[in-house]
Amino acid sequence: MDPLDLARWQFGIITVYHFLFVPITIGLSAIVAGYETAWVRTQNPQWLKLTKFFGKLFLINFALGVVTGIVQEFQFGMNWSAYSRFVGDIFGAPLAVEGLLAFFLESTFLGLWIFGWDRLSPKLHCATIWLTHLGTLFSAYFILAANSWMQHPVGYTYNPRTGRAELNDFFAVLLNKVQLVTFPHVVLSAYLTGGAFVVGVSLWSMMRNEGAVRETFRRSVRVGASVLLIAGIGVAISGDVSGKIMTEVQPMKMAAAEGLYTTQTKAPFSILTVGSLNGERHHAIIEVPGLLSFLGTGSFNGEIKGIDDLRAEYKTTYGSDPGQAYYSPGNYTPTIWATYWSFRLMIGLGLLCAAAAIAILYVTRKGRAPTNKWWGRLAILVPLLPVAANSFGWLFTELGRQPWAVFGVMTTANGVSPSVGAGLVATSLITFTLLYAVLAVIEVKLLLKAIKAGLPDEPPPPSDDVDDADRPLAFAY
Repeated sequence: MDPLDLARWQFGIITVYHFLFVPITIGLSAIVAGYETAWVRTQNPQWLKLTKFFGKLFLINFALGVVTGIVQEFQFGMNWSAYSRFVGDIFGAPLAVEGLLAFFLESTFLGLWIFGWDRLSPKLHCATIWLTHLGTLFSAYFILAANSWMQHPVGYTYNPRTGRAELNDFFAVLLNKVQLVTFPHVVLSAYLTGGAFVVGVSLWSMMRNEGAVRETFRRSVRVGASVLLIAGIGVAISGDVSGKIMTEVQPMKMAAAEGLYTTQTKAPFSILTVGSLNGERHHAIIEVPGLLSFLGTGSFNGEIKGIDDLRAEYKTTYGSDPGQAYYSPGNYTPTIWATYWSFRLMIGLGLLCAAAAIAILYVTRKGRAPTNKWWGRLAILVPLLPVAANSFGWLFTELGRQPWAVFGVMTTANGVSPSVGAGLVATSLITFTLLYAVLAVIEVKLLLKAIKAGLPDEPPPPSDDVDDADRPLAFAY
């Protein structure tokens, strides 16, 4: 394998691994904040115990997310220096704001939340976790703005003297049409993931306890399932809007998602297809007429451009060689089978999440608590569904854009570091993969240990007396 292939593998592994933690962090911070708000309003100790219990799981996940996120940004200078030089003026701006504003906001107030349990008043302490959650949203917004610019570059000019793309409208980058649909879609998927995580942990814990503990976790199951269902509906709606924007700015991605080679009106959407890996020959087994046109244009009679027509158009616009001729079945075409199946797995797993939420809300209604072992297996499966759906969603987003690093501006092949050889990239790839495997084991063991420990003992309520300046901060965990 050449340095480009190895660099792409490393980027994919690091990015997908890092994003295992991000949606759980965003979603779980909101649910923990909701639990603490319920406790502040009702003074019901059940909500306080759930706040402390899931707060500990949130902190474990947050720590691993920070560690992997740091590597995520450094690799742009390691393996993608040509890309960094060309678009650093634009791509680096939202990332810099994310680091200086969003990350410091969430880390500062998270510290206050951890150490301020008996130092801050209940309402003020609750505000710190909400501000932490707000920081995660700001962080997501600026990072997604950078990625959305790669999907639909705006607000820049090309300087032929320096050979670089230069930023001339920062707000155009922040308000990019792709960004405005991507952000709610990703955040809602994070709430979906957080809800699924709470459902899985709570359902597993509920089935292994009795009495008041069982009832506490039953409440938690219903909260998580409600978040899971509502967020799932939001993900479907925002995803539908995203598909129409994607068809407008990246028609090749939508065509590749179906393996559609000729331009069609009333284009069908195949639920299941058998064919060659490059997508040139396929036979739809289950097909819905006009659905692809609706997903892309909002009309069942809408026109979806085909791969062959788009490839000819791109060759006229950008030239005959995009710099990655090895992409099958030709220039300017992403890998069809990967795009096709990642798109369907993203959608299918999301629908399974919603179905699981409905089933769990049904069996836990009116104080009921399931005891069948089958529900215990579901408790393990549910948190994995949105995590996998998120991963397939990002694979579709990034693979479907190929061969472009920045759509219509710079190919992925031209963005790789020219001075980094295959041996060096392979070494870092193997090192990071093994390191991340170790971190994954540590993460799972810490989470399982905290989950098995169960709900914390009921602590004394925080004091409203905050005048004692000599009283040390309390470490809650």
